[in-house]
Amino acid sequence: MIDPRAAAKRDAAVRAVDAVQPGMVVGLGTGSTAAFAIEEIGRRVAARALHDIVGIPTSNASHRLALECGVPLTTLERHPKVDVTIDGADEVDPAGRVLKGGGGALLREKIVATRSARWILVIDPAKLVAYLGARYPLPVEVVTFGWEGHLDALRSLGAEPVLRLGGAEHPFVTDEGHYLIDARFPNGIVDPDAVHHALRERPGVVETGLFLGMSPEIVVGRQADRTRQSRTSPDSER
Repeated sequence: MIDPRAAAKRDAAVRAVDAVQPGMVVGLGTGSTAAFAIEEIGRRVAARALHDIVGIPTSNASHRLALECGVPLTTLERHPKVDVTIDGADEVDPAGRVLKGGGGALLREKIVATRSARWILVIDPAKLVAYLGARYPLPVEVVTFGWEGHLDALRSLGAEPVLRLGGAEHPFVTDEGHYLIDARFPNGIVDPDAVHHALRERPGVVETGLFLGMSPEIVVGRQADRTRQSRTSPDSER
């Protein structure tokens, strides 16, 4: 049986790839939905429907997948301006504010997104929420030195923080060598801007999984047997 959520993710990813044109620099997101987009780009490159494109991966995992799919790669140093980035998201609210980082690549994802002329997020309908933090914890990327000192600060903001673990009960380490603290807000994040800025002011906090004021284009996937549609967030219409 076809997984309905997987079908929706693939539908969104395939339609988003229509934004990629020959000659473009393309940001390659991280996660299960972004993986469908990378695979689709690879198929179009192999079929010569796309040519002279180069991709910038947002994680080591996306780098490996792109190579497997035959997508030519480059770096931000060579191409500091990205034409379009296609990525996934954990949550998107009605104002186009985004929570990301479930895959652990939030730092590179945010760097590439802010260099992009267009930032397209491909999601299944379950990722649309009334407010951020409703279903997923907020990832906070921190340097390993003194990481425990951020726990009380997060608790003071109303969160229940835990260090993300990897294999064998060891801390999960990001591609940049940092730790991730997953902060669950039992009642959701009432003021995402205030939380983001309070955390970024702390020495040792590298980045948060709140992507705010970035005007994403949202493509919502549907199952193959349902009417397909996309939704653009209010922010992206400004």
